[in-house]
Amino acid sequence: MSHDKDHTALLEKLQADFDERLAQIASEPAQWVEFLERVAVFGAQYTLTNQLLLLAQADERGITPRYFLPFGNRAGTTGWKAQHRHVRPGENAFKVWAPIRRRPTDEQAAEREAAGYTVVREPSGRPAVQVVGFRLANTFELSQTDGEPFEPPTVLRRRRAAPQLLTGDDPTGAYPDLVTLINAAGYHYELIAPATGYLGAANGVTVHRPDVRVVQVRNDVSPAQRTKTTAHELAHIRCGHLDQQLTRTDLHRGRRETEAESVAHIVLAALDLDTSAYSDAYVLDWAAGDLALIRSCAETVLSVAKHILLDLRPGPEPSTPAPSAEKQAA
Repeated sequence: MSHDKDHTALLEKLQADFDERLAQIASEPAQWVEFLERVAVFGAQYTLTNQLLLLAQADERGITPRYFLPFGNRAGTTGWKAQHRHVRPGENAFKVWAPIRRRPTDEQAAEREAAGYTVVREPSGRPAVQVVGFRLANTFELSQTDGEPFEPPTVLRRRRAAPQLLTGDDPTGAYPDLVTLINAAGYHYELIAPATGYLGAANGVTVHRPDVRVVQVRNDVSPAQRTKTTAHELAHIRCGHLDQQLTRTDLHRGRRETEAESVAHIVLAALDLDTSAYSDAYVLDWAAGDLALIRSCAETVLSVAKHILLDLRPGPEPSTPAPSAEKQAA
């Protein structure tokens, strides 16, 4: 009984911490930029609930978190073991929500479908393995481990009052891959002179019309800015801003731009290109402290950034919950 009470108290505290941090982000645009920079350090590997959950626990312990990974499996192919590091004995784990995956029986699948739920099935018709719930799982911060050197992504912090075009080379090498992802989405990509084509006064633009699907970016900017703008336009596509079949096209323009720039900031910061000189000028004044709106925006940004990063540097996807299901779990 005591264990059940402790578990219930922990869940209530986790939810309270989440709500408090979300309210802080909604109340002050600078909090959003700070949140994006901390998320970028983790490579967008966690969903919104887990990001805020980890930051709250880190603040309680008085540490600035740099990177989180689980202990690792017995084979040493995951977590800190895969990095040839080990968690020191006696370290207290950080908690995150992790999915519970099972294959429902035919009877269970039929019951869920009869209740109006979608059940994913394999080509043979057999119910596929799917998320059926969530549990609290352990993860550990870099400072809790010893072993071979490990360098997490670094995010330099700068503040400017107005957008500044980025200067210098692009250290990420991601530009051609970003173009490939844009092409794969069905858009033609062009570098063109400023104020020509569809650009107007913009650095980049994505056009989605019945007779044209094109992304155009200025050809007179630095390699760093070119990559940043290209990532921003890819984010518009991945966020669904240009799909005329989705209701998301009715979003406030300020939210669309904030989502796209936030995705670009996370992705490129995770790849060691600091875009804050430009990105910091994007603020959430359109949200007016609306917690539901901020949460929806943050979940979109984290999901899109995470999947772009997976496309740019393929690897096993972290075992963290999907945003929509995680909301119910948390």
